[in-house]
Amino acid sequence: MLRITALCAGLAFSVSALALSLADLSQQDASGGLKDALTQGAKVAVQQLGQPGGFNDNPEVRIELPGKLGKAAKTMKMMGMGAQVEQLEATMNKAAEAAVPQAQVLLVDAVKKMTVQDAKGILSGPDDAATQYLNKTSRDQLRAKFLPIVKQATDQVGLAQQYNSFAGQAASFGVVDAKSANIESYVTEQALDGLFKIIAEQEAGIRQNPAGAATGLAKKVFGAL
Repeated sequence: MLRITALCAGLAFSVSALALSLADLSQQDASGGLKDALTQGAKVAVQQLGQPGGFNDNPEVRIELPGKLGKAAKTMKMMGMGAQVEQLEATMNKAAEAAVPQAQVLLVDAVKKMTVQDAKGILSGPDDAATQYLNKTSRDQLRAKFLPIVKQATDQVGLAQQYNSFAGQAASFGVVDAKSANIESYVTEQALDGLFKIIAEQEAGIRQNPAGAATGLAKKVFGAL
């Protein structure tokens, strides 16, 4: 009986110690470890998506025509008229791949501005809490960086004008929403969604396996969760 009581006390102590571990992290450790992990996740995402085929060859993030235009495109492909659609979609994905390398510096800057309250709230949050924070704090700046690069890439192809004309008419009938009626805006938003999707996967991976973090400080911080 004494042994069981001692064991229960020991377990209670262990649970208490784990519960206090995150609160006991210093500001430097909490923000530094999170910064290391997010820098790692951002770098992986940028490298993965910013290379040729980064979007086009990845079904999780590949950009296709939106809504009913996408359904029409699939029908055209089935009828043997898909060459034009495939060329347009390939251009859209290449434009996203060209824009993504601009993201890393802005993401790291967003991390640097975190307060200790931000960092600890993120660390105790869901598996994509840091990604949500980055999306909220950096998406507008990323959009401003991405848009001219996407526009430059799509302007080089006559299909961009064709898309804008077709999608603009379709939008007036409710086929696509206004945001998707412009190819530059649509590709930019899709590129951002893809970027944050991959960062979220990296974040979740580090949370589930802190040993996979690139630095000892990040391992320490995420291991305390």
